[in-house]
Amino acid sequence: MKLIAGGVAKIEVAEALRPLLGPDDTVVVGTDMDAAVQLRSGAADYYLGTCHTGAGASLGVLVGLLGSDKTHTFGRTVPSAAAIEAAVDAGNVAFGFALDQVEDVVPALWAALDARRTGADA
Repeated sequence: MKLIAGGVAKIEVAEALRPLLGPDDTVVVGTDMDAAVQLRSGAADYYLGTCHTGAGASLGVLVGLLGSDKTHTFGRTVPSAAAIEAAVDAGNVAFGFALDQVEDVVPALWAALDARRTGADA
């Protein structure tokens, strides 16, 4: 699985993801525009974007280029595991959250993405 970390805390997201990934998984730091192109072409699987509020700037370009049915923002709150699973199960490929939520959201979101791939419950 290839993930792209973007937004204000893109380095922090990538660093939080790296120890969780399997040997065939990768995370790269990129821009929202790069992510949109790679997600549309199938060169990347998911985008994790951050901004100060977790809403607008974390996903603005991706909402415009991929559509709102492929993007989900968790905003300022730390989402429950059930909310994360629902967002993943809905087919979203780009996720936005607040930069101060990285340590809480990234592991839980990765667990849901990994479980979806393996067919296991998160």
